Amino acid sequence: MREASPRSEHILWRHLNSLPYFRAMVRAVEDSFYQGLELPEPVLDLGSGDGHFASRTFTRPLTVGLDPWWGPLRESRGLKAYRLLVQADGASMPFADGAFASAVSNSVLEHIPHVESVLAETARVLRPGGRFIFCVPNHRFTQLLLGRRTLQKVGLPAAAESYARLFNRISRHQHCDDRSTWEKRLHTAGFEVLDAWDYFDADALGRMEAGHALGLPALVSKKLFGRWVLAPWRANLFFAYLIARKVFRQPYSDQGVYSFYITCKAG
Repeated sequence: MREASPRSEHILWRHLNSLPYFRAMVRAVEDSFYQGLELPEPVLDLGSGDGHFASRTFTRPLTVGLDPWWGPLRESRGLKAYRLLVQADGASMPFADGAFASAVSNSVLEHIPHVESVLAETARVLRPGGRFIFCVPNHRFTQLLLGRRTLQKVGLPAAAESYARLFNRISRHQHCDDRSTWEKRLHTAGFEVLDAWDYFDADALGRMEAGHALGLPALVSKKLFGRWVLAPWRANLFFAYLIARKVFRQPYSDQGVYSFYITCKAG
């Protein structure tokens, strides 16, 4: 397991003040992983969504934010996280071969049914040696869900499996795969894995799970006012901070339910 290193809690607060805590926990951890990584320009954000993660994580606008849906792209305009926004499917990008020096994709690939085609297309638009950095939930995600484990302990295995399937469906996951599966996909697409690690253990997942159940007020706020957090002051968010800080300070775990990959295009 990787050693935990000191991490600036400013990173955690900049996600807590704009996201429900259960999303802020994992996004802050992933934000911290990007700090110090080189991303040569031009940079592609594959599945850029509403642009929130990029606006909080990177100190400069990324070159291109690409997403198949116009709604999130329109929302991202105001954040100015990208120089250019493009609406397109990741399996058919309107860019020349080798157009980008690096690419990122944060918690996106797990939602894509045709992920192999998207990986091949990402390799096409990257230059040889270009880095592709991404993170995804892995095979432990459904296995370590608190609800699933609790139902198993009380002797309700069928209910446990139903709960896991439901939570995965709510999360819109198409893939929760182990490292060997991702390495095969990446190799087929023309990528080499430079580094990879797991993070967010069962305790962290349980904290996130509980947040989903308690997240209705944040959802109502988002629908009515366009903001997940109406009162983004530290005093108001202190309880959320107490829940999230342990996860943020100690993210690495050999039994983590998410995996972070640093890859490069072969050749």
